[in-house]
Amino acid sequence: MSIAAHVLVIANNHRPGVAQLSAEIMQRLHDEGCKVRLFAFSGKPSGTPDLDGVDLMLTLGGDGTVLYSARLAAPAGIPLLPINLGRLGFIAWVRVHEWFQQLQAALSGQLPVSSRIMLAVTVHREGRVVADFLATNDGVVSGAGPAKLVNLGIRVGSASLGTYRSDGVIIATPTGSTAYSLAAGGPIVDPSMQAMIFTPVCPFTLSNRPMVIPGSDSIEVFVEAEQREKIILTVDGQDFFDLQEGDRVLFGASAHQLQIFGAGPGCFYEVLRAKLNWSGGPDA
Repeated sequence: MSIAAHVLVIANNHRPGVAQLSAEIMQRLHDEGCKVRLFAFSGKPSGTPDLDGVDLMLTLGGDGTVLYSARLAAPAGIPLLPINLGRLGFIAWVRVHEWFQQLQAALSGQLPVSSRIMLAVTVHREGRVVADFLATNDGVVSGAGPAKLVNLGIRVGSASLGTYRSDGVIIATPTGSTAYSLAAGGPIVDPSMQAMIFTPVCPFTLSNRPMVIPGSDSIEVFVEAEQREKIILTVDGQDFFDLQEGDRVLFGASAHQLQIFGAGPGCFYEVLRAKLNWSGGPDA
């Protein structure tokens, strides 16, 4: 490797083969003259890694490992190179056998960097902010118990969309459009777009549909009174916050954007075709 760098390896040892691969990567990068350190965990991470002086973050795991790492890397302006040892891997696109080749390309400037919108999520209660989060994929307001059906008032900017009776609502980024939002019937959106996706979950009506909203707008979810169910906010499927009646949850574009190395134009669509098993129609 011709360019010295300071690389932080984030390793999810819950995945088979990660511990062995991280040891191999650490040794290879050390031999190449890079400064390298390891932050490994199994299950939920304990503490946070030291980001001082880091030029690049290498993630070993699945998309969940990328989501965790992104919330650390984006505020520090550190780009991610995600190696996929998970299952589907929409975000973690680098295959295990090509990690060194792709890392060389990234450090030499041959690999493009994609800037992706992230969500600033704030919970307002009685006129003050009681919680705030940074989301790479999505924020979900939903029922936490078996009854599920909740009543949520929705506003986009200054316009009211009315009250939704549903299992909940998803506000996703384009990066998260291939995750929970897609499973709930939401659209697939190119991750380079500056937009938010509003997707109701099992709405109690046939007229509600998902919407793509400009990233310059904001979305407010209001927890209506007299709920039959406990309400919870879930961020990226990893952070949780209990909501109360009268709470307002605001979603908008964060000042921080995820910087992630990609494989060039068309990579996202190739991944879609491969991961979703699209054929593109019958062969001629």
